[in-house]
Amino acid sequence: MADGGKADPKPKVRYMVFGCGSIGYNVIEELLKETDNIVVVDSDEKRVEDLKDHKYQAIAHDISDPNLFSDLPIPEIVFILSSNKEANLSAVALTKKVHPHAFCIARAVDLFSVDKLVEAGADVVLYPQQVVAKSAVHHMKTLIAARSAQRLYDLMESWTGTLGIITHKNPDPDAISSAMALCAIGQNATKGQLTCRIMYEGNVGHQENRAFVNLLDIQMERLTSEKLAECSHLALVDAVAPGINNDLDPSLKINIIIDHHSTEGVERQNKPDFIDIRPDSGATASIFAQYLQELDINVDSKIATALYYGIRADTREFRRNVTPNDLYNAAYLLPLSDSDLLDKIMSPSFSQETLEVMGNAIQSRKIKNGYLFSNVGFIRNRDAIPQAADMLLNLEGVTTSLVYGITDSLIIISARNKDIRVHIGNVLKEAFGEFGDAGGHGTMAAASIPLNYFSLVRDKEELLGMIIDPILNRFTKIVGIEDNGDKNEV
Repeated sequence: MADGGKADPKPKVRYMVFGCGSIGYNVIEELLKETDNIVVVDSDEKRVEDLKDHKYQAIAHDISDPNLFSDLPIPEIVFILSSNKEANLSAVALTKKVHPHAFCIARAVDLFSVDKLVEAGADVVLYPQQVVAKSAVHHMKTLIAARSAQRLYDLMESWTGTLGIITHKNPDPDAISSAMALCAIGQNATKGQLTCRIMYEGNVGHQENRAFVNLLDIQMERLTSEKLAECSHLALVDAVAPGINNDLDPSLKINIIIDHHSTEGVERQNKPDFIDIRPDSGATASIFAQYLQELDINVDSKIATALYYGIRADTREFRRNVTPNDLYNAAYLLPLSDSDLLDKIMSPSFSQETLEVMGNAIQSRKIKNGYLFSNVGFIRNRDAIPQAADMLLNLEGVTTSLVYGITDSLIIISARNKDIRVHIGNVLKEAFGEFGDAGGHGTMAAASIPLNYFSLVRDKEELLGMIIDPILNRFTKIVGIEDNGDKNEV
């Protein structure tokens, strides 16, 4: 008894491990890298004696005993790792009863006991076979990524002359930052002997994209056949093949293709020297961030800022089509980025036309069964259409937004979706693929339909009104909207 007649408080311990078989022992070995403030409890007395001989704090006790904690210190974190599922379940329930504030990590002996352990109060449940499987797949993907990075580096190492890096039409930060990173890899591999030119065909219309290019002082050129002819090597980033989301000749020989879009239905007339397509990646910039890490190339703040913003923009602030690998790569880039530049890029001024397009989209919206359609008419800034689709998806009762407009040469369609039953990229591809470029992800997609012979028609808005209904009918039939002639549930 201490002075005053009060009992000494029970001692505390950082980690308590129940069950010291092969899994428990390996967990202890990992914990010892942090601290030796660990108590091990196991029902096997001989095992406990062996642990004591090796200077571990070990206690022999049945972990299913209701009085388990009577003589044990107070734990902060408890690992329950025995091979007896009933004992583990009992130990979890007892831990949460006696020490409700302690974190509890429990081992499931089979899949059936996972839910029971969660119901008993386990904060984390580990099923070893599942952990091994995930670890194996993770290591496999890491190995493939490392080898891909090295193959790219080895390919470019002997190059000289000019590398033409081509983005998709109307390049966004994902495509532009990927081009910048590929240039950095090429110059590192050739020790500065390779000249890079970033080329594009359409427009940089979105106000954030223009701010991105201007603030980072990114040198880009309009793509022409003469400039293509001046290049010794060609690369395509954020596009799956020549002729898809670009106006390149499908037979053009491309040396490098790196992208994160689906290749379903894509046919290439010429095989590239290097190709890395990862549809499970949230952004092409994420692939390049991994390359730079695997190749141990120093990343300057300009490229790091560009790649970070590319991942962030293409995953819509890490909320759309994002993977753990994207988050890991973004975490790698963020401390290397220029925070002041990022703030400026993300706070640009809206153009008057962008605001007008958004206003038109709101006024002309028509909703049926959760699907919103909006005709914004003739536009010059096509990047305003996906912005309008993003905005309208937030309306109450809307699960899918489809905004369309017309330029001098194209009908532009942008779709956004939050209905998990619908893969909007596949729907747009099926509905509009035979007319032009169409496709995308489950939550975002786009289509562009060339006007061909109609391009000389002066009244574009009247033309759009004439031909859009048959096109949209294909979409509504695919998603199962009954056509009763009324889309005005506004």
